Amino acid sequence: MGRTFRIRMHLRRFARRHPWLIFAVRSALIFSACFGGAYGFIAASTSPASGYNPHNFAIGASFLFAMACLWIVTLGIRLRLGRKKLRKIAMHNEAMADRNWELQEAEARARSLFESQGDLIVLRDAQGRITFANDAYCELAGLPREQLIGTTAKLDIIEQGDTALEPNGTRVHDQQIGTKFGPRWIAWREGLVRNDAGGPAEMQSVGRDVTDRTESERALAEARDQADAANRAKSRFLAMTSHEIRTPLNGIIGMSSLLLDTPLTPEQATYARAVKSSGDALLALIEELLDYSKIEAGKIDLEARPFALAALIEDITELLAPRAQAKQIEIAAYVDDRLSREVVGDAARLRQVLLNLAGNAIKFTQQGGVALIVEPGIWPNEITFMVRDTGIGIAPESKERIFREFEQANDGIARSYGGTGLGLSISERIVRRMGGRITLDSKPGEGSTFEVSLPLAAADWSGQPSFVAPDLAGHSVMLVAPSSIGVSLIERRLQRWGGQICVVSDVEVAEVLLPERAWHAVMVDHAFGADTIEKFGERARTHAMHRIVLFTPSTRQELQSALGAAYTGYLVKPLRAASLAARLATPPEVAAPEIAAEQPAEPVAPTVPTPALSILVAEDNEINALLMRSLLGRLGHRVVITTNGEEALESWQAAKSAGTPYDLVLMDIQMPRLDGIETTRRLRGMEASEPGRRTPILALTANTLVEDRYACFEAGMDGFLIKPLDRDKLAEALANLAAGRHIAA
Repeated sequence: MGRTFRIRMHLRRFARRHPWLIFAVRSALIFSACFGGAYGFIAASTSPASGYNPHNFAIGASFLFAMACLWIVTLGIRLRLGRKKLRKIAMHNEAMADRNWELQEAEARARSLFESQGDLIVLRDAQGRITFANDAYCELAGLPREQLIGTTAKLDIIEQGDTALEPNGTRVHDQQIGTKFGPRWIAWREGLVRNDAGGPAEMQSVGRDVTDRTESERALAEARDQADAANRAKSRFLAMTSHEIRTPLNGIIGMSSLLLDTPLTPEQATYARAVKSSGDALLALIEELLDYSKIEAGKIDLEARPFALAALIEDITELLAPRAQAKQIEIAAYVDDRLSREVVGDAARLRQVLLNLAGNAIKFTQQGGVALIVEPGIWPNEITFMVRDTGIGIAPESKERIFREFEQANDGIARSYGGTGLGLSISERIVRRMGGRITLDSKPGEGSTFEVSLPLAAADWSGQPSFVAPDLAGHSVMLVAPSSIGVSLIERRLQRWGGQICVVSDVEVAEVLLPERAWHAVMVDHAFGADTIEKFGERARTHAMHRIVLFTPSTRQELQSALGAAYTGYLVKPLRAASLAARLATPPEVAAPEIAAEQPAEPVAPTVPTPALSILVAEDNEINALLMRSLLGRLGHRVVITTNGEEALESWQAAKSAGTPYDLVLMDIQMPRLDGIETTRRLRGMEASEPGRRTPILALTANTLVEDRYACFEAGMDGFLIKPLDRDKLAEALANLAAGRHIAA
């Protein structure tokens, strides 16, 4: 079958190549067949032996004529079909001609576009000869296309940039080219292409003039470097300003503290406390400005350590409780039991944010209270912290700018409440740095709610829970207290533990409700007064198993007499969840401890007095030197004061030579002639060449930047004390030194 097909294909190819020959052969064959047939028929019919019969002859002639007619008809049909095919072929040829013309036109347009392209385009063969160059390349090279084609001409390269190779084999690099228009930066993309099927591959180079972009990038890089330098200069300026302010502030706060320890008249004590309070306020402002500068410079570092979430929140509320209670408002906290006991994050920064938000809430709240609520967030491992208050609120038009630096809701608030407006800006930036978000919902006159959502993963905790929640299922608890934020959170906590809670804001109504059922516990707020509470407790003795008084530390003496046999216990506001659980789980027959003689939960080890130390103080400021002498003298230590690094080295060397070396050196960082860092280096160098123990050195510094602390440790110091000096931290540092522990205060 294959051989027959090949023969037929050869015959058809021969017929297409020699049509006239085939026509002549076909005509000869047809004529021979027709002539032979007709001649044979007539000859046979007219021969004497044929028995000629005219009738049969007519029939035969008719048959031949019919065959001829059929053949003619068949030829006509084939001719018509052939013409039809010819018309189709003609139409197809016309369409192909149109398509060919369109392709030629498209090719011409493409070539024109290719040649007039703004990017540089050049093709080179394997020998590096140019086979094509568009107008842009010719213009940049300064030569016509005719002179470039077939040559190995190259552009003048001034500077070669870095080269990169893409996964598809394209080579990408930048070059600075010297041209008649001046140096130009060209970004090249080079790769092999094939123009003809089966032809050799050519190197196609496409270049784009990126001079403006490159110059812009260099300008931006220079601007960024200048901005970084400006930021560093600003940070150093703030650090230096902080140091210069902290130095006299150290004297103000320290001396006022020493003054308050001396016998003073009530008026003098008031003035001294006012001086110390003003100094503390100025110190808080400086800390705020430094925090802002650190965040703005991107130098804020975050830790990722496990910490107890509920303990942190309750510590914050207890720390702010005196401020709230001084304004006769409440502060309370609620941590959802579904949250992990410990989470991983930066506890110090979270504490800073929540202290700022809750402190602002107290400042702008005149009645009602402040609540700190912690719940699971909407995303996995997300925790939501809500600080809700009943304060003055914030107008809608002020919400957008409340988180900007140096902004407050309005000028009236700034005049009435004070502040720099940096706290919320710092908090917002810390939250963003921690990967969270902070939002505000507020209405003027109805209070505000700041919501902070942070990703805090649960820590691996295999220890015992901080407390066991009591099972209050089926138990009734009466809460007798004026309506407030704290009461609502206590009610929420008790309901979470399964209790049936009845909140009553009137003592007389509570007395009426007492006989209605057996109460597991009755909790009474101190706000109703000692006499009222005592009477209510007597009536509740036969109806309630637990009878508990809620009070603040300031009312402890007032309510001492109320805790007789009428009550089984007490709780100090703001309540801790563990204390509430323990009180409700304590058997009622256990007597309540005396309020006035409240003991700490854990015994405190007796304080071991720090032995007297011989201390060298290098401090150039006279007031701070006097303060150090007084503080250390009151702590029972022997002090030698020097005013610069050279004197400190001489004094240390003299004491060493005399066999009475100093136990400790307190070194100021910024001193004239020889600063504290260089003095420490020299002192450590002298120690290295002499036998004996290493003298502990603590830095006295007003600089709180991380790099300053690193510089202290690199110079050989053992720790640092931040100015203004705190007497308790100084005593703790000396106790740590005596105990042989690392010192950092």
